[in-house]
Parts: sequence; structure tokens; C-alpha cells
Amino acid sequence: MVRWTKHIAGTLAYALLGGTTVWGQQPAGTAPPATTAPAAKPATATAPVGTKVNINTADEAGLEALQGIGEAKAKAIIEYRQKNGPFKSVDDLKNVKGIGDKTLDDLREQVSVQ
Repeated sequence: MVRWTKHIAGTLAYALLGGTTVWGQQPAGTAPPATTAPAAKPATATAPVGTKVNINTADEAGLEALQGIGEAKAKAIIEYRQKNGPFKSVDDLKNVKGIGDKTLDDLREQVSVQ
């Protein structure tokens, strides 16, 4: 009788909890519930180490791969390039809205002008 009561209690708890395993037990003949890993954060694209991004030819995604450049600055670089022609030097990035001395210093090793 005691075994029967434990079985009923376990089955009832299993049903009430929406099929969630109770006390680490599985009903006979069932597979353990599938676990799902938490959604991975989207990877942030970065330029390969040792490779410089040509700011005269890079598309928006290529510019966003640069550390310190997000969507807005990438669009500003492309807009500046379209209005003023190709950059003559990396220092010309200071003419782009949102890029100051600190950002330029951070970018200097990541970009080239060809």
C-alpha cells in the first residue's frame, strides 16, 4: 500500500507541474527532458588580427568590425566618403562627425587608406 501511495503522489505531482520532473525521478519508459542552452549572444564581428580595414572601400559591416565603431559611426564614415571622396589619410577620419582624437587614436592601428 505504501508503494502504491508514493507512485500516485509522484504521478500526481508530475502531472500538476506540467510534466516537470519531481525529485530527479522520471516516470518509467520516458526519456529525460531535453535541456536547451541559453540563447547565445550574437557574436560581434571584429577585423582579423593584423589586418587593416581600408576605410575607402569598406562597407558598413566592415567598418562596424572595427573596435569603437558602431552602426552610426560606420554610416557617418560612408556618408562622408560619398560626399567628399576617398580619404587621403587616416587623420581625415577626424572630419567625420562623432570621431575625435581618442577614437582616431584607437582606430589608427586598425585602418588603412589605399
